[in-house]
Amino acid sequence: MDVLTAGEALVLLAAEETGSLHAVERFRRFSAGAELNVAIGLARLGLRVGYLTRLGDDAFGRFLAEVLQREGIVADFASVDQGSSNGFMLKSLEADGTDPQIEYFRRGSAASRMHAGDLARLDGTRARHLHLTGILPALSPGCGELTQRLAERARKQGSSLSFDPNLRPRLWPDREQMIRSINGFAAISDLVLPGLAEGQLLTGRTQPDDIAAFYLALGAGAVVVKLGPDGAYCANQQGLRAHVPGVRVQRVVDTVGAGDGFAVGVVSALLEGLTLEAAAQRGCAIGARVVQFPGDCDGLPTRAELQV
Repeated sequence: MDVLTAGEALVLLAAEETGSLHAVERFRRFSAGAELNVAIGLARLGLRVGYLTRLGDDAFGRFLAEVLQREGIVADFASVDQGSSNGFMLKSLEADGTDPQIEYFRRGSAASRMHAGDLARLDGTRARHLHLTGILPALSPGCGELTQRLAERARKQGSSLSFDPNLRPRLWPDREQMIRSINGFAAISDLVLPGLAEGQLLTGRTQPDDIAAFYLALGAGAVVVKLGPDGAYCANQQGLRAHVPGVRVQRVVDTVGAGDGFAVGVVSALLEGLTLEAAAQRGCAIGARVVQFPGDCDGLPTRAELQV
C-alpha cells in the first residue's frame, strides 16, 4: 500500500436549511471523520490506501462500508463491531460561510472500542506512509494505545509518518494530557500539520515560524502550519522557511474538512517526490476547493480534477 491511516468513520447529517440544529428539519447524509476524509482524498488521487477502523453493526455502519468500497479504499482492515453503534454528527448550514455548529454522537461507538489488538488485522502488510491525527488517541485509552503502537510500527518498518493534531478538547480528560499526548506524537513524525490556533494552544507560541521551530526542536522532520485563507507556513530540518499564499475563493460554503483536504494535498505531493513548498501549495489548493462544497469530502478532487 501507499498509505495507511486509522480512525473513526462517522456519518454526517448536514443541514439543508439555515438555523439552529434543533430547529432544522431537512438533512443530507455524507461520510465524515478526519482520517476517512484523508483516505478518500488520497484514493481519489490514485494512491492505494488502507483504513483501519471498526464500523457499527447498524445502517450507518453499512453505509460507511459501501463508501469505502465505492471510493476504492482497501477495506480489509475495517471490521464490524457486533452489537455496537456507529458514531454520527450533525452540522448546521451557515449562509455566510462561517464555521458551522457541530454536535457529535460518538460516545461508546464501535470505533472507540478499538485497542492494540486491532493491529493483528495489519499482519503481513506494509505501507509507504502512515497518516495519524490527534482524534484517534482521544477516543478511549484503548485507541490511545493503538495509536502509539501504529506509530511505533511505522518507525520500525521504515514508513514515513504524518500527524495532524486535529484537536478535539472535549474528548480529552484534561488540557494538559491533550497537549502532552499530541506533542509526543508530533515529536516522532516526519511531517506535522497544525492549524495556527492549534499550534498556539499546543506550543504557547503565537507566530507560525515560532510554532514550526517548536516542533522542529522536538524532532519533527518538517512542519506545515495551516493559516486558512492566508495560506501556510512551511519549515523543515534542512533549513527551508517559506510562506505559501492561500487560494482565494468566491464563496465559502462550509469550512469543515478543509484541513483534511490540505493534508491530502501535502501528503500526496510528498509521496510523489515534490518539495515541501510545492506540497503546501497543493494543500492550499485542495483545501480551498473543499470549502466550496457542503460535505466534508465531496470537494476532494480526482486526479483529473487536480490543478496543482
